[in-house]
Amino acid sequence: MQALVKDKPERGASLLDRPVPEIGDNDLLVKVKAAAICGTDIHIYQWNKYASSRINLPLLFGHEYSGEVVQVGKNVTAFKEGDRVAAETHIPCCHCFQCTTGLQHICRDMKIIGVHVDGAFADYSVLPDVCAWKLDPSITYPVGATMEPFGIGVHALAYTQPVGKKVVVFGCGPIGIYAQMVAKLSGAECVIGVDITNERLELARKMGTDVILNATEVDVPQEIEKISKGFGADIVVELSGNQAAVKNATRALRRGGDLVFVGLFSGPVEIDVTNDIIYKEAKVYGITGRVMWDTWWSAQSILLSGKLDPGPVITHQFGLEDYDNALELAESGKTGKIVFNI
Repeated sequence: MQALVKDKPERGASLLDRPVPEIGDNDLLVKVKAAAICGTDIHIYQWNKYASSRINLPLLFGHEYSGEVVQVGKNVTAFKEGDRVAAETHIPCCHCFQCTTGLQHICRDMKIIGVHVDGAFADYSVLPDVCAWKLDPSITYPVGATMEPFGIGVHALAYTQPVGKKVVVFGCGPIGIYAQMVAKLSGAECVIGVDITNERLELARKMGTDVILNATEVDVPQEIEKISKGFGADIVVELSGNQAAVKNATRALRRGGDLVFVGLFSGPVEIDVTNDIIYKEAKVYGITGRVMWDTWWSAQSILLSGKLDPGPVITHQFGLEDYDNALELAESGKTGKIVFNI
């Protein structure tokens, strides 16, 4: 089979011919139909500090994917050949405190597909049955491949009450746009998207965001104060992973508001805890991944309702042989979601 492998500790990757992998007793062999590029994949391709400190080479990378089950392990009972599935990328141990109290997505001994074990930029992928989600027939494989990041957008708003509120999302990458769409669907009175890239801001506008702000052109907290008539934002979601955005996010939040951190930072982040958290009595949440399987049920329900269509967030599709062009385009930060059709 063809497999996109990170095989050298340098920028780039190699498209190699590899044997179809063997599965374990609790695994599925999935014929990959669509696989989406994530920020983690860009780090691996670049071979930056983030990747080199986490990855053991060689690695078949890629983790956001959907496909068809072609073989099941002898202990698997919930899936069969021919089933259409999407992948949950967090592999839980199923035994620790978190796993046994409904927090499998933050398992103490968690592994991640395409990071700690071989992933999905290939013709076939091994998927633990505990990480398989049965895809509804009406959901296409490309959209199915993006259910994992879409689920992060759903999870980001899960602990807030957007109805009638002003919601600001810092970061208009695909997950940021998904979060904005979910906020709008959840009854937010005004959804504001903040970014520094006009292409992504325009995509956010196309997907229904009420107000877009380019942080290089305006004072974002001042603009939000005007929009909110001096109150500030009720809910702020930080999805950029940028220190400057954190300063703007905490300044823009109203007293008693909700502050949700989702974006990952390359190092420690400075926050004025006294003035922007304590004195504001801000409610602060940290979000990672998707709750298994509550978030997936919510995400699927949203998609099946027909009230929200994430399809147009996929702006480019490539064959796996065009991996350099696809990953370099993703690296530019000027697109929506990029998907490999395999």
